[in-house]
Amino acid sequence: MSSKVLTITLNPALDKTVTIEEFVSGGLNRIKAWRTDAGGKGINVAKALKHFVVDVASWGLTAGHQGKIVTEQLTGLGIPGFFIETEGETRTNLKVYVECTQETTELNEAGFTVSRKALHEFIERYTDAVRNASIVVLGGSLPPGVPDDTYNTLIEIANRAGARTVLDADGEPFRHGIEAVPYAIKPNIHELEALFNETFQTDAEIVSAARRLTGKGIAYVSVSLGAEGSILVSETEAVRAKPFPIVPLSTVGAGDSMVAALVYCLLEGKPLVEMARWTSAAGTVTASKPGTEVCTLAEVEEKVSKVTIWPL
Repeated sequence: MSSKVLTITLNPALDKTVTIEEFVSGGLNRIKAWRTDAGGKGINVAKALKHFVVDVASWGLTAGHQGKIVTEQLTGLGIPGFFIETEGETRTNLKVYVECTQETTELNEAGFTVSRKALHEFIERYTDAVRNASIVVLGGSLPPGVPDDTYNTLIEIANRAGARTVLDADGEPFRHGIEAVPYAIKPNIHELEALFNETFQTDAEIVSAARRLTGKGIAYVSVSLGAEGSILVSETEAVRAKPFPIVPLSTVGAGDSMVAALVYCLLEGKPLVEMARWTSAAGTVTASKPGTEVCTLAEVEEKVSKVTIWPL
């Protein structure tokens, strides 16, 4: 099986999103609505790319009954996948959306423990598959048993095979992954600050920090700023994108939709300014949807002109 884009999710989840009117700490909270979606960063990126009519496959690790539900949901969405099964149970991540504050609180489990054998088998199969891929997306947390430098290993394998990589992670896996020089990265502002152990107050400071990364050979650094938009930086350009107003229903998956739009723009050869418009529009549309439902190509095309762009 070969696909133009491979998304890697080593710690998938069933994302259960519940909606409540207001949150009562220490008291009873009645759920008005709920939904369950196959989740994890790479899986969410694959769902968005499927909507963008991109040839995409979702790869990773899974475990237990809930892991089977994840793969069944992907099959139902028409997304081919390859998941190595290991012992334990795939995690459930609870997302609580509070209507009166329009805020989402996430309660994420750690995930199953991965054996050396399962990880080794996955890397072997990945090494073969990546030879036929144009872009590889690596995203999300690593489950127990998976070394912090695993993204570094996977990026190096992709680089040797001639595939471009996009990394969206945090903490030590992100730090190690950067050292392998991925083609593009998408930290949020908090992840960028944690990487450098600094606080950035201005756009100029964010651009300066991003340029430290493009100086390593990373082609694009897309920094998401939540409702304030995003900053996209290359070695020679930097632009700020401010999104159109929405009523946010769930911010879960918004960053993943930005990554999907970034991948789509790379495949289409779009310039940096258009890339900034598309990534901002995709993230904003997804934030207006419930659960981990993601944007469609038609929705992004309709809204992309409403994104305000200016150079930095």
